[in-house]
Amino acid sequence: MVRTLLALKGGLVRGALAHLLAAEDDIKVVGEAETPHEFRAVLRAERPDVAVVDVDTLTLEHLTELVSTDPTGFVRADPATRLLVLIEQRRTARLAPVLAEHGRRFGFLSHDVPPGRIAEAVRQLAAGELVLDPELVVAALEVSDSPLTPRERDVLDVAAEGHPVREIAAKLALSAGTVRNHLSRIMAKTGARTRLEAVRIAREAGWI
Repeated sequence: MVRTLLALKGGLVRGALAHLLAAEDDIKVVGEAETPHEFRAVLRAERPDVAVVDVDTLTLEHLTELVSTDPTGFVRADPATRLLVLIEQRRTARLAPVLAEHGRRFGFLSHDVPPGRIAEAVRQLAAGELVLDPELVVAALEVSDSPLTPRERDVLDVAAEGHPVREIAAKLALSAGTVRNHLSRIMAKTGARTRLEAVRIAREAGWI
């Protein structure tokens, strides 16, 4: 039985996927989450085999921090837990470094795959198989090298939703001053005069 955690935005979408997976004989949904705080709590309490996560709930930066060992040697997530990430093709610039560092601990599917493909991928990932949507690979190869750091991409992602600095800081667990510094560097790197222009430039280049 593959014990599975769902961390997806929107109760309707998450509930529909939970219902579909619960109908599978070999998959059990052990928890659901919609915020980073809920995800961490359920992850530690349930220690699932696979967590299905979309990057609207947790950024790749957050996810890689969870599976990395901190300076004290503490691992934030159970080493046995694998992460199936649902991601949009425009964000594929982030895939290569994550896969290079964490290998088969992560699987990636396009954000709009059929629900049945997610069930199949949960099984594959739990069995230690590589799960990587071919369309994402092609998109990643077409993306030019990004000048933005992973954290700068996270900040710009949230800024693209129109949130003010303090809300960006709260969503990413950063200080407002740190967010302003990131935004200043983003503007310099993209050559943009406004935040919206920086978002447009980064999206057209495939950096976010």
